[in-house]
Amino acid sequence: MTKGSIPEDKIDEIKRRINIVDLVSGFVSLKQAGRSYLGLCPFHKEKTPSFTVSPDKQIFYCFGCGEGGNALAFVMKINGLTFPEAIRYLAKKTGVALPDRPLSRQEKEQLTLKERMLRLHALVSDYYLARLNGKECQKAQIYLQNRDIGDEAVNTFQLGYSLEGWRFLRDYLEQKRVPLPLAEQSGLLVKNERGEYYDRFRGRLIFPIEDQAGQIIAFGGRLLGEGEPKYLNSPESALFSKGKNLYGLSRTKEDIRKSGYAILVEGYFDLLSLWNAGVRNVVATLGTALTRDHVDLLRRYTKDVAVVFDGDEAGKKALARSLGFFIDGNLHTRAVILPEASDPDDYVRNFGKKRFQELIEKSPPAVEYYLDTVVGSRGDFDHNRGALREALSFITRMDNDAERDLFIKLAAERIGIDEAILKAEVIQGTGKKPNETVSPKNENRSSSPVDALEMNFVTMILAHPDKIPAMIDADILKCFGSDELRNLGKIVETYYGRIGKIDLKDFVDHLEAGPLRDEILSRLIDSDAWEADTVDKVFSDMIHQIRRKWFKERHRSLKMRLIRAQQGSDPELCQRLLIEKGDLMKAEKAVLAKG
Repeated sequence: MTKGSIPEDKIDEIKRRINIVDLVSGFVSLKQAGRSYLGLCPFHKEKTPSFTVSPDKQIFYCFGCGEGGNALAFVMKINGLTFPEAIRYLAKKTGVALPDRPLSRQEKEQLTLKERMLRLHALVSDYYLARLNGKECQKAQIYLQNRDIGDEAVNTFQLGYSLEGWRFLRDYLEQKRVPLPLAEQSGLLVKNERGEYYDRFRGRLIFPIEDQAGQIIAFGGRLLGEGEPKYLNSPESALFSKGKNLYGLSRTKEDIRKSGYAILVEGYFDLLSLWNAGVRNVVATLGTALTRDHVDLLRRYTKDVAVVFDGDEAGKKALARSLGFFIDGNLHTRAVILPEASDPDDYVRNFGKKRFQELIEKSPPAVEYYLDTVVGSRGDFDHNRGALREALSFITRMDNDAERDLFIKLAAERIGIDEAILKAEVIQGTGKKPNETVSPKNENRSSSPVDALEMNFVTMILAHPDKIPAMIDADILKCFGSDELRNLGKIVETYYGRIGKIDLKDFVDHLEAGPLRDEILSRLIDSDAWEADTVDKVFSDMIHQIRRKWFKERHRSLKMRLIRAQQGSDPELCQRLLIEKGDLMKAEKAVLAKG
């Protein structure tokens, strides 16, 4: 059997091979907590880890936002992939070879725009790399040598070169039968007023831009000759947003984890020079100011960031713009200030790795630097008025109330203003009082009551599927009061009957999205509530309690019907109901006597 163009047996092999802890660790910094792993959820903003991964069950669940599922669900969610795209992505991760054959016309049409763009980018990256290594590209090779960028950095970051000319890439893509409108959508080609396509990148050193999963989503280019702009990035597309991606992260995230912190710089060569010098826990923005999305992305891998700023006025403004994001993201941030007219590339090449690392170690917390250099200390009236205006502008952009209060206290001391007055100004500027924010909650969790006994029973048989035959023999599902849970139990029966076991990482795909699925996932991943030597007893007790509850409900229903029959003066119906009640009592006695 196949799902689309992918054979079912290959999908099963991928699911068997993938380890969810290893997979998720590529996107989230996880720490072991008992038999599970915890980290900050990549799907919502949180300061206390509630994202849980179970290596035993091969599933994940976030107790904050309710996202959960298996490895496939995680990849689809975090990378925005369709099912076939996620399977192909995991096939590469696990080394499972998918059938390598030309796609049919129908299969090509089924490929999403994103998937077609990713395939195109991989092809074009190889093309640019081959040009860099060719004889016609000595200019770029000499340029890299002059900047001390060695072969290891070139190969790791897959640098390439775009030839000087208007249609070298276009001709190559036509030769490969790539639709030119697709290349335009990817930002590789530009269409002029006459409707003709030409190369966007010409005579440039090429930097493939990868997402955190290592997929090439865009390109950057550095002009080697005269002209402007010196640096050029792909335009925003279905794959690429420069405000949501960081250059180099896919290559340096393990070094960030190992070192315990990330170094944030501004440009391609800042990153490459540091990496080349052995400073490898580094990422770079892509020609844009830092955004909240950048901070959220960094938070997945570390809580400590050293941000490298220029010491000039522009650097101070950049610090002021970004500091609020770091504070709100609960990241411990240091401000690394370089000497005037110096950037990380110059500094590490002139002074070396050791001096650069010493500069980081001596760097002050970013909040202290901001208060000292931007807000400043007490001065004359005009100075204090300007410092107050600057402090208010910053404080009113802070989302966290507790940290806003702390900053108000520190700023008031520096400026020499009464703390209560500064707080009143902040309240006027934000329109709300401190501690007025509402804690985020999981909107996906069910607000309707769930039968705890039946829910516990279903959770138990999923955690201990060896009890499913006994459940079927007991025919206990007919005693369930919840239609949802009864139907779920029948799904378990059917699944077990088909393959003779319950593979949780596969079974969760059979659960319909909604509050019940969220509740099941949270219970399965939360803990192993039943010890192996008590499972049999607990199972029997639950069966007994569910039956007792069912009989109790039947007695209640019969009683109400009997009252209505008596009130309606219907002796014949009363007689039938009394007989039914007697039969029910006998059945109850017989069933409950068996335990």
